[in-house]
Amino acid sequence: MSFDLLFLGDVVGRAGREAVEQHLPTLLEQHPVSFVVCNGENAAHGFGITETICDQLFELGVDVITLGNHSFDQRDMLVGIERVPNLLRPVTYPAGTPGRGWGLYKARSGAQVLVINAMGRIYMDAMEDPFAAVDAVLAQCPMGDLADFALVDFHAEATSEKQALGAHLDGRVTVVVGTHTHVPTSDHRVQPSGTAYQSDAGMCGDYESVLGMDKTEPLQRFLTKVPQGRFSPAEGEGTLCGLAVRADPATGLALACEPVRMGGSLSAQIPSFWR
Repeated sequence: MSFDLLFLGDVVGRAGREAVEQHLPTLLEQHPVSFVVCNGENAAHGFGITETICDQLFELGVDVITLGNHSFDQRDMLVGIERVPNLLRPVTYPAGTPGRGWGLYKARSGAQVLVINAMGRIYMDAMEDPFAAVDAVLAQCPMGDLADFALVDFHAEATSEKQALGAHLDGRVTVVVGTHTHVPTSDHRVQPSGTAYQSDAGMCGDYESVLGMDKTEPLQRFLTKVPQGRFSPAEGEGTLCGLAVRADPATGLALACEPVRMGGSLSAQIPSFWR
């Protein structure tokens, strides 16, 4: 037997939420997915998340929602995050920040899954050291002891920082997957010591856009350097985009990982181990 984990990239606005609503239940019905994590930091009109949206994603089959630099764009979540145990903000926020940066959760199979949300420091707001922060969590809750499997969502801009954390954690967690840049990378692989890795899982959203946002305002700013309005999410058909990982229950390490893409304008892809 194996353990299949599905990670969904940043859910951006209504198009991203509708892509999850349209495709995730089908994936769960047709394939042996034991645990689902998605990044929801752009789910509320592109900026932050609400408790209502959390509930909608949980009802669709998401087990844990991770966040990032937009964690508290919806100010109600400064309080709301304390009420949602399956909602994580980056563990790299300063001490005293509301919410939690990691948790241990029970999968459909009964396995214990450690989920850690961390944020990078290169070209991002100043945060605690993600390498030390993740190491500290793993010291408290090592895979193979309290946790059967472990997923790290590394919300970061620089691929160098993402690759470095992936290498640092190789053999100690099931998967390190990047978020934040909204474009799926083609470097998905199982690293030499058994940790699956992808620099960015992409986004669940409308790809006929600029990173999920309607093209008009970003183009205006690039062409003239003058803001004319606020960014707003593109509202065309969204693509569900993420990474599937097949892991060994005996070790918690990855056996295979492949992208998942359904709907919208990107080419469809279902992992070979689900066909």
